[in-house]
Amino acid sequence: MAVKDNLAFLEALQQVAADKGISVDTLLDALANALVAAYKRMPGAAEEAVVTIEPDTGDIRVYAQELDEDGTVVREWDDTPKDFGRIAAQTAKQVIFQRIREAERDQKYEEYAGREGDIVTGIIQQSDNRYTLLDLGKVEALLPQAEQVPFEHYEHNARLKAYIVEVRKTSKGPQIVVSRTHPGLIKRLFELEVPEIANGIVEIKAVAREPGHRTKIAVWSNDPNVDPVGACVGARGARVRMVTTELRGEKVDIVPYSEDPREFVMRALQPAKVKEVQLDEESGTATVIVNDYQLSLAIGKEGQNARLAARLTGWRIDIKSESQLAEEQAYAAEEWAEGEWVQNESGEMVWQPAGGGEPVSAEEWEASSAGQTGVPRPPAAVPGAPGAGGVPAGAPGAGGVPASRAAKAGAAPAGPVAEEETVPEEESLPADVGADAATVPAGPEVGASSGDQGAN
Repeated sequence: MAVKDNLAFLEALQQVAADKGISVDTLLDALANALVAAYKRMPGAAEEAVVTIEPDTGDIRVYAQELDEDGTVVREWDDTPKDFGRIAAQTAKQVIFQRIREAERDQKYEEYAGREGDIVTGIIQQSDNRYTLLDLGKVEALLPQAEQVPFEHYEHNARLKAYIVEVRKTSKGPQIVVSRTHPGLIKRLFELEVPEIANGIVEIKAVAREPGHRTKIAVWSNDPNVDPVGACVGARGARVRMVTTELRGEKVDIVPYSEDPREFVMRALQPAKVKEVQLDEESGTATVIVNDYQLSLAIGKEGQNARLAARLTGWRIDIKSESQLAEEQAYAAEEWAEGEWVQNESGEMVWQPAGGGEPVSAEEWEASSAGQTGVPRPPAAVPGAPGAGGVPAGAPGAGGVPASRAAKAGAAPAGPVAEEETVPEEESLPADVGADAATVPAGPEVGASSGDQGAN
């Protein structure tokens, strides 16, 4: 190229570099590498060559090189083709456009690479079953279906706030993945609406969310003069209302954070009022006692309130009413006959008392529990259950039966009745007499007395 053309080329190069934010040296290096590739494609070109571009004059020279086995240059000469100026001009155009595109992609990536965990506002451009595209201005963000709130409809050209979860670098530019379900979206929305959170006076300690339905957040104030819940709610609920509007009606519960786990669990279950919290640190379970009329409120619709409270606090929450707790305590206080249901040689399920003795079949137990005196009683008593005779629970597989109930249902008749003695069938107790009738004191006249009752 002529000197005049070289100067014009350099001016154009500098202007492009200034407009696109690319250094002139970067463009000159890329152009030199492209010219080397163009030179080697020419007939008679040397295997090794370098291209130099004078930054002051724009003069372009090709120097062919001869290398030894170690890669050292042993000879170098000027091998610039006569029409290399035309080739240089065409190559420069391609290289500059390519470098501009690469530089723009890099700039976009660098702009959003450090914004993971930030919130952006975009305009909905395209929406289908797979993903939704948001126009952020210079780039587009991808909102996958997995990151969309169920039943949330995204209208074309509507403005939408989303949370950046990932920025990927691809050959076509940065790919920004955003979310509408991430709990971080709640934090960022409150930072926008509550100055105390943006300034660090109020902190959001924990967030539990079921997207599209309900969210619980625990807030803490670093200033004793600032109410964290009141700061987030705002005057007449204005601040939290802005958040719920952006979340399209999703309910937000704001509870004060506490370093005491018991108190934190109580607050997390609001609006229900908790009477007592019992913690088991080994299993990580918090047993919550509430009044009977507060049980449904503490559990919430389909267990939602209890689930969110468990996620917020990190404890497994077991909610019980006062009546349920009383029943469990009474149940645990009863004495139980010990044993197990096993399968005998004939394949029949029988109850084997833990204290030893003859096994009892299911038919014998059912007959005994129904008060039929013609069925032999279990022959051995279980320790701790006087008179129970090793009586099992009412169904195969049960682990035991309260001794008081077993004694009531299957106690042996009092009096001098031998184990082999049975009451004649026609003198047996009537079917409508309950199991309590089996405990009537027996004597020589028992059969007649019972028969008289049946006759009457």
